[in-house]
Amino acid sequence: MMQPSASRENILKKIRKALTETTPLPFPASEGTTSVFVPGRQELEIEFGEQFTKLLGKFIYCADETELHEQLTTVIAHNNWDKIYFKEDELKGLLSDSFLKNIFYSDLATANAAITGCEALVARTGSIILSSAQLSGRTTSVYAETHICIAYTDQLVYDVRDGLQLIKDKYNKIPSLVTFATGPSRTADIEKTLVVGVHGPREVYVFLVESQNK
Repeated sequence: MMQPSASRENILKKIRKALTETTPLPFPASEGTTSVFVPGRQELEIEFGEQFTKLLGKFIYCADETELHEQLTTVIAHNNWDKIYFKEDELKGLLSDSFLKNIFYSDLATANAAITGCEALVARTGSIILSSAQLSGRTTSVYAETHICIAYTDQLVYDVRDGLQLIKDKYNKIPSLVTFATGPSRTADIEKTLVVGVHGPREVYVFLVESQNK
């Protein structure tokens, strides 16, 4: 068996020594904990609405749950949807009238639209944050051709990190899956032509309701 050379042994000693000693950060002042994105001066509702619609999303603001019901019923009737899927218990009270009950549908794969809540809305990017902890699960927001999200203004945050903190505070941990839905599914992989609805919904609606506890 060959013995290691002196030079090789010296290199190995240096590696062992380096592994046992911590190296200070070269620029400790640059490792800040604050976000590099500074919130704008306008309200989060306006910021989210602007960013979301730029991404081909459809944004509808509702002053209260009565207006939500009116707006939602109008959108469903306008699109002639007769198969609406939803799973979350907290939405049952909002969607319990006779018109909506008649179009509730249990097969997500063939539904016209799926309605979910969300964990948070990110104003800076116009994103909807969803998680596997919701009763809608992993597939509801991406399986139907149209995703309708019902959210409240107290779920608005400025940046992604704020949204993740909101989820962590709610569940005392991060759920196994967190999804950021930023407008309808779209890709330009094929000949650089933008195609909408390839890997998810063709349309995404956000009905933002003013929280009554504000």
